[in-house]
Amino acid sequence: MLEKLKEYENLLGYKYPDAYLKVVELKLLDFDNWFLMSFEQLVDRRDELIKRYPNRNLVPFAGRYDSDDIACFEIDFGEKVFIVHDYATEGFERRQEFDDFWSWFISAIKELIGIE
Repeated sequence: MLEKLKEYENLLGYKYPDAYLKVVELKLLDFDNWFLMSFEQLVDRRDELIKRYPNRNLVPFAGRYDSDDIACFEIDFGEKVFIVHDYATEGFERRQEFDDFWSWFISAIKELIGIE
C-alpha cells in the first residue's frame, strides 16, 4: 500500500505525513471503532467527497464502523486532521479537528482502551 500512496501523492499534490505512513507501514489498521482505509477505499471515498463537498480538498484516510465520520487530511492545511461527518449537508460536515496525525491516533487509541 505504501507504494500506491506514494504514487497517489504525486497525483494529489499532497504529501502524506510521515506519521501516517509509519502506521500504514506497521499495518496498524484497526482500532475497534476506527479503521484505516485501504488504498481503494480512500481513492473511492475521495472521489465521493469531491462531489459532496466541492469547496473542500479532503484526503480521507480512516473511517468509523459505527457512524459516517471519517478522518481526513485537507490539502493546504498541512498535517491537520479533520473529522468529517460524511453525507452531512455541506457546511455542516465538520465535527472535530486535530493538530496532526499523532493527536488523532492517540485519541483513537484512547477510545479503544476506554480512556476519555
